[in-house]
Amino acid sequence: MKRRAYIGLGANRGDLVATLDAAVQALKSIERSEFVAVSPYYRTAPIDAPGPDFINAVAGIDTELEPYGLLLHLLDIEMMLGRKRRGAQKNAPRKVDLDLLLVGDLIVRSTPLTLPHPRLHERAFVLRPLLDIAPDVVLPGLGPAARFVDAVADQRVEPFEAAAPQP
Repeated sequence: MKRRAYIGLGANRGDLVATLDAAVQALKSIERSEFVAVSPYYRTAPIDAPGPDFINAVAGIDTELEPYGLLLHLLDIEMMLGRKRRGAQKNAPRKVDLDLLLVGDLIVRSTPLTLPHPRLHERAFVLRPLLDIAPDVVLPGLGPAARFVDAVADQRVEPFEAAAPQP
């Protein structure tokens, strides 16, 4: 059974646009999955983290993979694009970050994976691009994503004009 999955993409170290473009291309090649959409790219301020601004986006795919299998693919893509998790400081600047945000209407609470992503409704850098590609999306257990936008209005999220992600 196919489910719609949403993946948060971010980077704030290295060639940000090239890295996110490569991540989008890699998402298109995930087995038993069909790429649906990617949001525009946004320049965003780091939250609870030092370092330069991030470039963020959200992609949607339809997948037959179970959430843990999809998560493994995302971790492989991060590693392929140069992310080193071992020994990395929490919230340190990173070359790439792929977060599994939602998989259909599943609610998962485990050590390696929490769905929906535990803070997605508190992060403008996730909500704005997510709503660009899924304006009516409902966060399982929380309700419509759009209802959380006002609560994060003070977080800086600006269109990143230099990037035009390829669908």
